[in-house]
Amino acid sequence: MGSVFSPYYAWARRRGAADPHDHCALNVALYGDAGKRWTMTERGRGALSRNETSIRIGPSALAWDGTTLTINIDETTVPVPSRLRGTVRVRPSALTGASFALDEAGLHQWRPIAPCAAVEVDLARPDLRWRGHGYLDSNRGEAPLESAFVRWDWSRASLPDGAAVLYHAIRRGSDSTDSDGRQNDERALALRFGRDGGVTSFEAPHRIALPDTLWRLPRETRADTDAAMTVAATFEDSPFYARSLLRGTLLGEPVSAVHESLSLDRFAAPWVQAMLPFRMPRRK
Repeated sequence: MGSVFSPYYAWARRRGAADPHDHCALNVALYGDAGKRWTMTERGRGALSRNETSIRIGPSALAWDGTTLTINIDETTVPVPSRLRGTVRVRPSALTGASFALDEAGLHQWRPIAPCAAVEVDLARPDLRWRGHGYLDSNRGEAPLESAFVRWDWSRASLPDGAAVLYHAIRRGSDSTDSDGRQNDERALALRFGRDGGVTSFEAPHRIALPDTLWRLPRETRADTDAAMTVAATFEDSPFYARSLLRGTLLGEPVSAVHESLSLDRFAAPWVQAMLPFRMPRRK
């Protein structure tokens, strides 16, 4: 939700100071036997209203009552138009106050708000009901992501007593060199979260290179051994971003993990920016 990957926001920034409140969206992605459905319609400042406990973007809204985050969705999917309407409720087992800087200057902060949560999905369009576990976090930045990072990989795995999150970012820094000859460094996080909200770090296990996507986007993760994690499914495969389901072992436990790979070099490429409006339309 927001203007992180908005091509319209990127174009506005190139012309000078841009208002992020004029580039907001609720992103919803569904995967299943009936196929994929995706919506990320961007709207302007006039469609945005918010206070300390709620936010509304056009016809969709989120509200927090102290125990439950209720997400009311009323959107149109792209590129094939269809209605996506219903409610998602996220009930954290606990909230964490932890926040982690992803860059040396502290301009980019990642906060795992609720690493362990119960999730209820009740959709009318399409007709879908689901109960399970989920996750809630936030990324906040004071500068464009592509100016601070080359790429990153992230994953979250549910554990019997909580969850584990792995974050590996290649920052524009001093230890390695990208394809343009620029020097970069790394930021790695390996964190274990309890259902009580407690967080502890652990030594990052073996780095594993996963198969590239169809768009030739590199993917990697970490697991107990070199052969302990495989790609079970690829949900999103775009030129700059991939979301996958991994299965294997982590911290001695059999896990299924949601995994994301992001290339900011790819995202900033003009040809990718030209493609994004087909997946992210804008309504004034």
